[in-house]
Amino acid sequence: MKIKNNLPNIFTLTNLALGCWAIINMFYGDLFFSSLLIIMAGMMDRFDGMIARKLNATSDIGKQLDSLSDLISFGIAPAILIWNISLNLIPYAGTIIAVIYILSGAFRLARYNVTEFDGIYRGIPITLAGGLISLLSLYILKYKMVNNIVVAVFVVFLSYAMITTKIQLKKR
Repeated sequence: MKIKNNLPNIFTLTNLALGCWAIINMFYGDLFFSSLLIIMAGMMDRFDGMIARKLNATSDIGKQLDSLSDLISFGIAPAILIWNISLNLIPYAGTIIAVIYILSGAFRLARYNVTEFDGIYRGIPITLAGGLISLLSLYILKYKMVNNIVVAVFVVFLSYAMITTKIQLKKR
């Protein structure tokens, strides 16, 4: 087993580990640290792709592993985080919104995996959506300011933004 070929997967698995750690931390009520863990997972996600391309170590398993890791770190973890901070205060609707966010992220990742990439992202990446939820969470936790309806609308918007083909971002 060559380290060079597996180095990107080590970063991807670190992304996954940080996402899992964020979720577990939420059970202990440390939502601030969970937000930071999700942001750190985003850094690992950024590095895994760069390293894979630089080392010419891309693989089908790496692509699938990356999507599974992203679903945990930027789909499930941020949804549970924002549910704990705000959406749980909107009975039923808050839970439905959190689940819709996760489903939208899963759909976006699946569509990306089966589409030939032409340099244009359709819909915002789940990494961006999860990062924005984490940043919003840090703001809410630090300043103790929250409007639960605004948060709900923001999460619904991010859900839509991940699955729409109307938003197109060019890869840099």
